[in-house]
Amino acid sequence: MTSTIPTADERLLRTSPLRRLLGRPELGSVVGALAVFLFFALVADGFVRTAGLSTVLYAASTIGIMAVPVALLMIGGEFDLSAGVMVTSSALISSMFSYRMTANVWVGVGVSLLVTLAIGFFNGFMLTRTELPSFIITLGTFLMLTGMNLGFTKLISGTVSTKSIADMEGFASAKALFASVLTVGGVDFKVTILWWLGLVALASWILLRTRVGNWIFAVGGGKEAARAVGVPVAATKIGLYMGVSFAAWIAGQHLLFSFDAVQSGEGVGKELTYIIAAVIGGCLITGGYGSAVGSAVGALIFGMTDKGIVFAEWNPDWFKFFLGAMLLLATLLNAWVRKRAEATA
Repeated sequence: MTSTIPTADERLLRTSPLRRLLGRPELGSVVGALAVFLFFALVADGFVRTAGLSTVLYAASTIGIMAVPVALLMIGGEFDLSAGVMVTSSALISSMFSYRMTANVWVGVGVSLLVTLAIGFFNGFMLTRTELPSFIITLGTFLMLTGMNLGFTKLISGTVSTKSIADMEGFASAKALFASVLTVGGVDFKVTILWWLGLVALASWILLRTRVGNWIFAVGGGKEAARAVGVPVAATKIGLYMGVSFAAWIAGQHLLFSFDAVQSGEGVGKELTYIIAAVIGGCLITGGYGSAVGSAVGALIFGMTDKGIVFAEWNPDWFKFFLGAMLLLATLLNAWVRKRAEATA
């Protein structure tokens, strides 16, 4: 008579703190952020001053607001090449609708929210219905929005920029929400930093504490397998694209109420910045892996590099070189960390 030895359920096995740390997607980006911080702290005098750090956080927040939903979308296995231009479209809609159709900017802000969410729904709907790659779908949206931004702006304003709305009703209150400055301890901080931190907290809660977070990881890891176990794949992907749209609306309103007018050609190329920030933060291009915190660290690396070069009084033409080097190093470091984590599992 033979007896079988019961095996322990692997879900109940205890893991060491080191193994849990190696399994975190943002570990590589945190190491990279510390290296970039120490580097510019040594070579740039004004970098570690309070005012300098405030400038770095503002630069990081303008990227991080978009990098958070873009990271969630990448975890879900998709891209959005229209994200950068969508920010400008959102600002243009608010400005032109307010200027032409009403005397209160809040009406334009509300219309802009609805239209921007509709663009995200369109991207997600077309993706799930046609089964075409997200690269093709959102590239088409990118080109259409680029043309519409320029065409409508010249048609309505006669130039490539919108009219100023600074004297319209509601401008002051909208500026307070989207583009105000908070003074803490004698140092000015832009309100976008609060928007950024709020979005990171919300996205982390969704990913790690809700059923929707499980759906996002599942559709990114394998949508057919996810569909087989009852995950609403289409609704999840549409929701992710609408999340990108919502963040684009916030970023667009900040752009508008910071300068009270918008250039129609802005935003082109920004989508790559958001994607790179998410990749540096540990998101896999193939989907199914990443974190919202990692995207925030990736955006922080962007902000430190961008402003660190200025504080060090270097030629800003070198920014793209540092950016490319960081992207390669972060990707290699993330791959190494994952292999170490798998080897110790």
